[in-house]
Amino acid sequence: MFFKGLLGYLPANLLQGIVGFASLMVFTRLMSPGDFGRYALAFGATSLVYTLTFTWLEAAMARFYPAERLANPEAPALYGSLYRLFLGIGLAFLGAVGAGLVLWPTAGAGGAALKAAIGFGLVGIVPRSLLRLVQEQRRSEGRVAAAACVDMLQAGGGFALAVLFCFGGLKSAAPLAGAGAMALLILPFVAGEDLSRAVRGRFETDAARAYLRYGYPICLSLVLSLALYTVDRFMIAHYLSAADAGAYHAGFSIASRVLDVLFIWFGAAGGPALNQAVESGGEGAVREEARRLLTLMALVVFPAACGLVALAGPLSTVLIGGPLRAPATAIAPLVTLGAVLAGLDTYYFLLPFTLAKRTGRLMLAMGAPALANIGLNLVLIPRFGLVGAAGAYALSFLVGIAAAWSLGRSVQRLPVPLAELSKIAAAAVVMAAALSATPRLGTALDLLVKPALGVLLYGALAYALDLGGARALVSAALARLASMRASPLTRSQSA
Repeated sequence: MFFKGLLGYLPANLLQGIVGFASLMVFTRLMSPGDFGRYALAFGATSLVYTLTFTWLEAAMARFYPAERLANPEAPALYGSLYRLFLGIGLAFLGAVGAGLVLWPTAGAGGAALKAAIGFGLVGIVPRSLLRLVQEQRRSEGRVAAAACVDMLQAGGGFALAVLFCFGGLKSAAPLAGAGAMALLILPFVAGEDLSRAVRGRFETDAARAYLRYGYPICLSLVLSLALYTVDRFMIAHYLSAADAGAYHAGFSIASRVLDVLFIWFGAAGGPALNQAVESGGEGAVREEARRLLTLMALVVFPAACGLVALAGPLSTVLIGGPLRAPATAIAPLVTLGAVLAGLDTYYFLLPFTLAKRTGRLMLAMGAPALANIGLNLVLIPRFGLVGAAGAYALSFLVGIAAAWSLGRSVQRLPVPLAELSKIAAAAVVMAAALSATPRLGTALDLLVKPALGVLLYGALAYALDLGGARALVSAALARLASMRASPLTRSQSA
């Protein structure tokens, strides 16, 4: 199931990365630094609200569906309860948003633009969350193509609509408006099966309580995690300016976008596989799946991060508009390190709590880095500006990994193969050092030639050191290719 997910979600995650870079290229040029900064603030605010309100429903679908479908493929308690809860929360949420926007006073064009961006983002939360609920069921059931297709439609179509809205004058509100509108367009084509199940299912109070007890601690822990990504923007805007918040968001995007896509890719494949192992495979199967997940994650993510650091200058030249480029490039190395630590924390070291359904401890595991982030930003932003914010981000997730590992050991022990991870990290650093030592060829050639050189060098090191069982993987791939080539000849001879 794990490798099926990796292959199946690859096109969707490649598209996510392409759209992320395209968004950075387009919106840092179509928007002023102030507008881009207001978009960054609105994105952070609406992400926090969405996480606090709806993500616990999605978490419950992802974790409980594998077990409940064993008893009944329709999972009537799950569908009947979760979807009725979603309906009630969604209606109340939209009413609160409408009242809040009416009562929100604005001053000046900047205030009105920020209000519009947050308003579009909040309204779009409801269709986007419903679409995510559908996707979580598809992932849990192993319907990789269906889940990946929804991802691709949402990413590509949302970006296209956002560009149209930006040219139409929405500016800072355009990306959030585009995402919400695209979710509304997709839902009629993909949600019919789920809504039918929800109608047939019944609301069960005990089941709803179980989902809430499991899901809401995850929700609150995600709020703490998301605060690590968003509070710094507001603190930068307070201590510096909205334009500086936009520059930080641009630098953060260029450094972390690829890594986020990779971690989400591994999480989409590894999470359902581990849930299935817990339900039907036993402790040995869980540890085997976990070791495979962490090793392959490092095998791909570590060189990607080192390559991003080595190519930060050329990437910034292409992807980021002039006024935001220099400060965004300066923070790229620290943000890249922070993104690696954040991904490892979220997609591996926090897994024991969800696998064992001991989600209450997630609050403790995420509270430590959240408090560390706030304290570090208070000290470092006034002294070091954007570099201080990036340093606080990286350090806080180092605290997070330590907290998650120490708390998670008593819940569900997952392997941490330090020797293998160290070899992978060393090979990635050697590759990055070689790329940095290579003479500059010009922006276009640097981005064409150096990534290819990096892949060749890292591939050779991985094979020589047998990183993550690279030799066995290559041998299996070659054998499969030889079998595919031989099969037509075999068929013709037998005929």
